[in-house]
Amino acid sequence: MSKKKIIVFIQARIGSTRFPAKVLKKVLGKELLLHMYDRVRQAKTVDDVVIITSVNPENDLIVELCKKNSIKYYRGSEEDLLDRHYQAAKKFGADFIVKIPSDSPMADPAIIDKVLSLWITDNDKFDYVSNYHPPTFPDGLDVEGCSFSILKIAWIEAKKPFEREHTFPFIWDNIKRFRIGNIENPHGNMFMTHRWTLDYEEDYKFMKRVFEELKDKPDFSMEDILNLLNKNPEIELINRMHTGINWYRKHEGELKTVTKDQYYKNEQHP
Repeated sequence: MSKKKIIVFIQARIGSTRFPAKVLKKVLGKELLLHMYDRVRQAKTVDDVVIITSVNPENDLIVELCKKNSIKYYRGSEEDLLDRHYQAAKKFGADFIVKIPSDSPMADPAIIDKVLSLWITDNDKFDYVSNYHPPTFPDGLDVEGCSFSILKIAWIEAKKPFEREHTFPFIWDNIKRFRIGNIENPHGNMFMTHRWTLDYEEDYKFMKRVFEELKDKPDFSMEDILNLLNKNPEIELINRMHTGINWYRKHEGELKTVTKDQYYKNEQHP
């Protein structure tokens, strides 16, 4: 059997109502989007990394950055992220599609590998894998993905706006139909207490400080960040006012994600 091609698609755009052009903000002289791209590429299980943006003209800046740095890219729908991922997966021949949003510049390659190992080890057992159901890792280290055949089912059948906007809800909301695999944080649930995602200017200031403090170790891990924050607790205070807000789960009126207990109370998982 030939090896399955695993591609990470980093969705990026300029238009952000909360913090415009956030992915192009620089740290240590380099755009955060490039920092993220370089970090994701370090994952051993990943065959390729592609930036996917929209056809909106303002995103020409992202395309120019990709061209300048010889990074593969795709342009698709602004709002229909499910279609954008599906069309990009077709173009680049992905057997397994990994979604990581560009608001995750501190993505950890080791965590990516751990999530994907669920599917690589036994791809007949899971249709979709993540570290997000329930979420226990610091917000900003999210990894989720599914096989192309499963993504195609969602692409054909998903009709609700949030199912199209967020790519995978059709899959992980149909747990009786699809087999969901998930890993949990060995350190315990940190999702609601550690905010490492990029939505506000304070998040940028926080990340800038982390990257600068760990500049001698560009492949820094989640553990490295936790150690840094333990020694320098004032860093975490920079964006503490936004901790707990998670815009990815804003559909159905959720501004904060469900807890692990709430998740398992109503749903069954393998």
